[in-house]
Order: sequence, then C-alpha cells, then structure tokens
Amino acid sequence: MAATRRLAAGLAATTALAVALAGCAGGESGEDVKKKGAAGAQNAPKVPAPGSVNRLIGDGSTAYTGSQPNLAEPERLKPGQKPPQFVVFSWDGAGEDSQKLFSHFRKVAKANNATMTYFLSGVYLLPEDKKELYEPPQHSAGRSDIGFGDAQGIKDTVEQLRGAWLEGNEIGTHFNGHFCGKGGGVGEWSVEEWKHEIAEAKSFVKNWKTNSGSAKAAPLPFDYDKELIGARTPCLEGQKNFTRAARELGFRYDTSGVNNQVWPEKKQGLWDLSMQLVPVPGRAFETLTMDYNFMVNQSGTTTQGDPSKHEYWGDQMRDGLLAGFDRAYNGNRAPLIIGNHFESWNGGTYMRAIEETIERVCTKRDVRCVSFRQLADWLDAQDPQVLEKMRTLKVGQAPKEGWASFLSGQQPAPAPKGVPGAPAAKPAQNGAGA
Repeated sequence: MAATRRLAAGLAATTALAVALAGCAGGESGEDVKKKGAAGAQNAPKVPAPGSVNRLIGDGSTAYTGSQPNLAEPERLKPGQKPPQFVVFSWDGAGEDSQKLFSHFRKVAKANNATMTYFLSGVYLLPEDKKELYEPPQHSAGRSDIGFGDAQGIKDTVEQLRGAWLEGNEIGTHFNGHFCGKGGGVGEWSVEEWKHEIAEAKSFVKNWKTNSGSAKAAPLPFDYDKELIGARTPCLEGQKNFTRAARELGFRYDTSGVNNQVWPEKKQGLWDLSMQLVPVPGRAFETLTMDYNFMVNQSGTTTQGDPSKHEYWGDQMRDGLLAGFDRAYNGNRAPLIIGNHFESWNGGTYMRAIEETIERVCTKRDVRCVSFRQLADWLDAQDPQVLEKMRTLKVGQAPKEGWASFLSGQQPAPAPKGVPGAPAAKPAQNGAGA
C-alpha cells in the first residue's frame, strides 16, 4: 500500500512528540505515525435481515447480514465468582499490504481462540486519484500524513475486513490522515472537527466500491454506523475533544490514553480502555503496551536499528507483556490492553513478540482474548457495585481473603461477643448495667 512509502518520513517528523510522551510514561516514548474477509459473500452469516438475505446499504459497499457471528453472550459474574482474565490485542491503521500481516494475524487469532480489534484508517479505502474527497480539519483537501490506497491494497484490505468481522473480530477506526503535533494535529481539533473527521472515516468505508470503481465486488457484511463504537486517536493526542464528540455520536469506549493495570471505569460516558504501563525487563521504568513504544526505547525513531539486537529487543517486548499479564492473571485480574501496528520494525521482531504472547496467554485457563467491543459488552453486563469493588484492587493486587469472599456480595458476620475481634461492649449509662 502507498502508506508504507511515507512511514520513514513521518517517524522522523515526530521525534519531538516521542520525547514529550516519554515524560508522562515514566521514561518511555509515546505512540507515533501509523501505517496504515477470509471469504467472500458465500461465507456471510446465515441470519437474514427482515425480508431479505442480504440488505445492501447505500451504494452496496456495506450490507446488513444479521447479527455478527462467533460472539459469545456476556454473562454477569455470580456472587463470589473469580473474574476471567481479559486480554485485548488491537491494531492501529489496520490494512493489508505486501507484508500480509493482517491476514497472518487473523490466522494466529483463530489458532489460539482469540478475537481482536482492527482500527482501520479510512484513507486506506480511498484511491490516490480520489484523495481530494478527503477534507481533513485544518488542512487542505487531499492532504494526509499517511498514504492513500491503491487498487490492490483496497481489494486486499476489504477482503481482510470482511473475513475478520465474520470471525467475530471488531472493526474500529484510526480515523484518516493521522495528523500529529503542532500545526493542525489532532490534538488541536475541536469537537466539531472531530465529528467531521469521524463522518469522513465512515464515508470512506460506506462508499469504498464507488470510490474505487469496484461495483461488482462483494460488500462488507456490516453496517458501519452500528459497527463503529470505539477508536484510538493518532499519537494518543486529542483525547479530550475526541471523547466529547464520541459520546455525542454514541461511541461506547475510547483507548487513547495511558492507564495502569487496574479495572476500567467510564469517563465522560465512555469506557476508558486505554493502553497500560508494563515492565521493561532489564530497565528501571515501565512503558506502554505497544510495539512502537518498545521500539523507541530500544532504537529510537530508527525503525531498523542494530540487527544484532533485534532478537533481544523482541524478547524484551514479549517478556514485558508477559510480566504485565502474569501480575494481572495472578493479581487483580484487570484486563490487559495491547496495541500494535502491522509493521516490520527492527526486522519484524515485534510481530514475533506479539505472536508468541498470543500463543502463550490466549490458551490459558480462564483467559479470554477478545475485542474491545466484547470487553465493553462484558463490563456493561456486570453489577456496577462489583466493578467498583474490583477497582479498589491495585496493580497486581489479589484479594487477601480470596475472590470467593471478596466478591461474595455479603458482609462478614460479626464475631460472637467475648472473642477476639468482637465489638466492644457498650459502656453503662446513668449507672445502669448493659
């Protein structure tokens, strides 16, 4: 895809941003420039829309094909039940290019009983010769800091989006032009400008067939107005005004901030499912659960650093993610949120690290590797008081009395009088006995 050609220039231009984010994440740098189904219509879900098997929407780029398949119904925890360990693997700027990483990780997910969230960059479905259709806030029409699509890239990306959704994965958005920093970056956008950007991201999905001249192609099997319920902002910037816009548009979650490994809460009406800080093995600080942040702490903004260190760097990321997983799995069971890119930075070592992490954690007992949508569904199904109690547990802290007692929903019975721990007898009043 055309996006690949612009990556190096984008990374160099945002070195200052990386340094700035390092300060708020304990010495590590923040996210930067991003790049960026199996099956055709014959594999569409068998649940028909009312009165039809496949109700096309608009120009036929998308369609209503019934409820999304391969999703489990969320269940409320029973009193005293230990919560499952959720892990979310997500991908910024999801698109299929010559590296074929989108299709590869779909296979990895299926092999390990996992579903994921793919944050699509809308301009990947807009051909270069139609780029003027994109009118970004505070920039001229046709401007983008990542590349637009080409015929093969659009065809391949749509195929992956279609297959991913049918397998139970979520299709979110990473918006469009990926503008960061000063001079019109997303951190300077107003609420109304965010709404405009979101509308354009939707339009490129809902009109990809017209824009790419693919009238005979099979549609994407979902209504994107209903499918799109969450996002991650470029460079983790602009969260305040984005979340205001997202709430007004009916979004359900945001993952654009920095959190510790504790149970999520709602902010401005949205579940805050931001990435988290995890240990960096051999270093004295923690960093965000994202391939880009590990890379910057290892090779700076050079995407292909010392080859002799590639294996070590990948192992360091994998082991950092596993350390974060272990302290949650054996501690407070807070969901682990991980973000990635379909990139071969430092020889592809981070893609190996992610794949090995998926293989090691998603097959464990009581672990659910899910999309953000599935996690939000589960959180919405819980008793708010239970979630509030779980939020009292600190990073890596398991209930001292065990989960059965901690979440029993019952107050401990008072001990009999006269035994250790019993309430003190009330003093006599006015000379009378008790």
